[in-house]
Amino acid sequence: MKTLQTITLALLAGMAGAYLMNEYQSERKKREQQNAVQGVNEFNNSVYQPTLVNPAPAATIEKVDFSEAATKAIPSVVYINSISQGVTSSYWDWFFGNGSPQTQVSSGSGVIFSPDGYIITNNHVIQTAERIQVIYNKKTYAAELVGTDPSTDLAVLKIKETGLPAITLGSSKNVAVGEWVIAVGNPFSLSSTVTAGIVSAKGRGINVVEDRFPIESFIQTDAAINPGNSGGALVNKNGELVGISTAILSRTGSYTGYAFAVPVDIAKKVVEDIIKYDGPQKAIFGATIIEYDSENAAKFRLDPDTRNFNGVLIGKVDAEGAARSAGLKAGDIITKVNDIVVSTQSAFEEEIAYRSPGDKVLITYKREGQLNQAELTLLNKNGGTTIIRRKVYSDATLGASFEAVDYGVKVFRIKEGGLVRELGLPENVVIMVINRKSVKDPRDVIDFFTTYKGRGYLEAVTSGRERFIKEFVLR
Repeated sequence: MKTLQTITLALLAGMAGAYLMNEYQSERKKREQQNAVQGVNEFNNSVYQPTLVNPAPAATIEKVDFSEAATKAIPSVVYINSISQGVTSSYWDWFFGNGSPQTQVSSGSGVIFSPDGYIITNNHVIQTAERIQVIYNKKTYAAELVGTDPSTDLAVLKIKETGLPAITLGSSKNVAVGEWVIAVGNPFSLSSTVTAGIVSAKGRGINVVEDRFPIESFIQTDAAINPGNSGGALVNKNGELVGISTAILSRTGSYTGYAFAVPVDIAKKVVEDIIKYDGPQKAIFGATIIEYDSENAAKFRLDPDTRNFNGVLIGKVDAEGAARSAGLKAGDIITKVNDIVVSTQSAFEEEIAYRSPGDKVLITYKREGQLNQAELTLLNKNGGTTIIRRKVYSDATLGASFEAVDYGVKVFRIKEGGLVRELGLPENVVIMVINRKSVKDPRDVIDFFTTYKGRGYLEAVTSGRERFIKEFVLR
């Protein structure tokens, strides 16, 4: 009986303890929920309300669409084939001959400059050509080489056609770094290719123009330009021509982000000179211009620690020329050409490139800390101020045309049946020496080949810059 009472009391005590524990847990949960609703800031009994801020309007982004510019520019860009005769050789040529001729074709681009058939391209596109073809609107034209300007790597072609869609000319002076541009050309023989990019820099000199008086003030762009683009168009968003695509910097020979174009303002003057005068009218300053920086300043005992290297330095003054006549000296710091500030060699050369022999310019320069001005008259490459016109001589017996160039006499327009063709001379060859005598005058070359009898030899260079010696017999 006592055992039953003990068990009963134990059960009642356990039930009472369980009831009390359950009540305690319920009360604790209520307090935790109340604390959670009141917020996490123990120093503020008010309920937390997040502050709602209206987001700032997104910056307006200009819509980038080049379709209109491309539509305007594509019809004005042509495909160019440069055709020449090469020679292939093999082991057997040591025994049986000097190799067999093989036609070589390289391609490039060109831009229609005028409705009557004048076309701009690069000099390096056609410089080795014996024949030039222009392909436009699925039709092939035989092109005439009107003239070249190696100093700017430009050339002008002419085809017999009218009503062509000449490209709209813009202004390279107004082109801004960071501005959108598109390149139109024929890279890798892919016609009418359009690529886009921005103007990365202006006034670039990259030392690619091989000429006695080179002009390099390129527009740099990151629009993709590849082999075959040379001579094509660089246009702005309005479809206006701002440059002629010319060069790339690349270890592989293909696009790596650095492409360069001749500014249209320079190209326009060169083309108009060639059309009007048969050749460019280059103005010569008469001094070598170099960059004004700490290294060059030290060479001329100028302050190498100045904070601002504004201007360009005269490195050397020609013995005779416009600069010497105006009293300029080596070490002078040129700051302006007329009212245009110049701070790089390329900028200075570009300003001079816009001008012709006989033009007067006002040069502002600094010497020994003092600003001075000098007016000078720009000269032509012969030291005069007159227009230099191209002189071409032709001879029916020889079946070719001849003209003087810087290092000899150029022979071109070679016809079948003439003596020049029989001698085996290639198109655009330059004769430098005949029978140990240097030649400069086309008339001397014509007189020699029309009167000389017997054995002889000549030294010449091809349009591809390969020197050779040719032996012959005239009867």
